[in-house]
Amino acid sequence: MDGALPHPDAADVPHYTDAYFSKSKAVVEQFGDMPVTYAVFMRRPVVSAARLTVEWLKAVASARGAAFDIEERYEEGVSVGAGDPLLYISGPLRHLIDLETLYLQKLGSACVAAYNARAMCMALPDTGFLAMDARHCAGTDMAEIMAYAASVGSAAAKREAGAVGFIGNATDATAHFFGAERGLGTMPHGLIGYAGSTLRAAEMFVETFPDEPLTVVTDYYGAELSDAVAVCRRFPERAAEGRVAIRLDTHGGRYTEGLDLQKSYEVLDRNAPRAIRDYRTEGELRHLVGTGVTAAAIWHLRETLDGAGFPKAKITASSGFTAGKCRVMALAQAPVDTIGTGSYLPDQWSETYATADIVEYDGKPSVKVGREFLLRRR
Repeated sequence: MDGALPHPDAADVPHYTDAYFSKSKAVVEQFGDMPVTYAVFMRRPVVSAARLTVEWLKAVASARGAAFDIEERYEEGVSVGAGDPLLYISGPLRHLIDLETLYLQKLGSACVAAYNARAMCMALPDTGFLAMDARHCAGTDMAEIMAYAASVGSAAAKREAGAVGFIGNATDATAHFFGAERGLGTMPHGLIGYAGSTLRAAEMFVETFPDEPLTVVTDYYGAELSDAVAVCRRFPERAAEGRVAIRLDTHGGRYTEGLDLQKSYEVLDRNAPRAIRDYRTEGELRHLVGTGVTAAAIWHLRETLDGAGFPKAKITASSGFTAGKCRVMALAQAPVDTIGTGSYLPDQWSETYATADIVEYDGKPSVKVGREFLLRRR
């Protein structure tokens, strides 16, 4: 974990664990300890992302002078079926019984987010992704787990499909998960408002960070295309070198500059006619030709940049890019170079609930009725 101490440390476990686990620990300490084995599983398909959980368990075991045998049944980044145990954790019951609350917190959401991140990267294997989930997380612990999960899902897609995957994330604190020292990003909408124009914000950025590539968000004044061309004309050499990117982030309440529903259909008919014939749901259709950042909007921007003489200028897209939206962009062959997303965060938190059951007491198999599938097959 990049040298950081796993949180919470062993001394703080009583403050964060469920009370009935603490009381059970006291009972075991009074009536006698025994070795046990826990099976840890999830109720939906996931991608294994257990490293933070395992590191935390090892840190607590060391602090308590105990020994845990942790069997990881799947390598990191491997698909795991619903109900298949991810981990078997063996050790003294008095040292394990009060840890369940905390290690499940670290495991479930990470595995679901890794699954979602992998699906996004697999849908658009030639597109780079930037993890922008931090501001949507419930605190820094969650931000660490989600960045880790994105890196796991990304690595799986790279391995399985040769995908570009996640090229980095937005914060310095978790950049190490992506093999970087610093977070990535250039400007929020607030900098555009501060500068008074999109072009002036770009000029300020270049003056402050002359050696960095320039990504400009262009929807603040509703002039996504006009401002994109103006920035490229102001920095033609950068644009010709592919060091200018235009970020589409149009919100869902309006169309990108120059588009309406009919014109959106026309753009797709010119560039990806099969997309309009192959969509399956109304939601997919909205991603193709609706308001906000759609496949039509991305194609419209590409046409405009090319027509203005800037074919090397890149396109970054953001705003609601889930795995489903990425599949629609693939259907439309949308010419997007990078996608900024935090939408690999689990949509339904109930799907992230990991569960642990004791399956062996003092070496003897035993589990509550209905969970016999968790017993270890010897």
